[in-house]
Amino acid sequence: MRNIKKLHKAEYRPMGDLKTWSPLPTRTLQMIDPFIFLNHHGPQVYPPNNNGLPFGPHPHRGMETVTFILDGDIAHKDSDGHYSVIESGGVQWMTAGRGLLHSEISSDEFKEEGGPLEILQLWVNLPKRLKMMQPHYRGLQEDQISIWKNEEETIKAQVVSGNFKGIRGAFDTPTSVNLSLVHFDKDSKIQLEIPKSDNIFFYVIKGELEVNEINVPELHLAEFSKNDEKLNIITKEKSILLLGHAEPFEEKVVFGGPFVMNSEEEIQQAYEDYRSGKMGSWE
Repeated sequence: MRNIKKLHKAEYRPMGDLKTWSPLPTRTLQMIDPFIFLNHHGPQVYPPNNNGLPFGPHPHRGMETVTFILDGDIAHKDSDGHYSVIESGGVQWMTAGRGLLHSEISSDEFKEEGGPLEILQLWVNLPKRLKMMQPHYRGLQEDQISIWKNEEETIKAQVVSGNFKGIRGAFDTPTSVNLSLVHFDKDSKIQLEIPKSDNIFFYVIKGELEVNEINVPELHLAEFSKNDEKLNIITKEKSILLLGHAEPFEEKVVFGGPFVMNSEEEIQQAYEDYRSGKMGSWE
């Protein structure tokens, strides 16, 4: 079985009235190549007449954002002309590539009526050869996302990208990143085989999972070695897992706020291009 090297608890980093847990990066773990950032917002309940999500127009370059809406909604708009409102159970995938502006706020309906909210946003790096590719966005509602279920229907995986037990993901992506959101009923189990060459992203959103005889509580990210292919997962309570795996890029990574590049010079160029309007404009 694949060994767990260490468990990393998400750090609490609220953004005003938005509860936020961040399992990556933290003081104990910088990245799991090519997975570079995760914010877990909520769960919480917003009152009527609220301000909603605070993520107004901002730029990105050199990476992808994958947003999972467990509760609530997101109104996405970007400088390439895309607009959508994705509701509970849906997923957004945005490839920033050479750069664009976007906003992620709550719909007018959610701000007026309030309600439960829980959203995760994962940043996935792009390799150097793709960092300046054409930007792309796609948002899918829950009923548009591929589903895998076990025979007992005690485990349901929303297959977002790549492949999960023979089911192809709903999103076609520029790299071979596998991403699934896996929902477990109480007293269920599954065995997965993940190539030893892949890095694994394993974040327990809710509940607790026993993985290769190690308990992983909610709000914890498990860091794995590369000694074996097998993951044996057992659950004693209802749980939700964000599971990813991919071949690492093994390239230098330089962060510059919303930009993820391979050198400091490229970060400075990204800021210059943003200020000069090369990433688009906002009406």
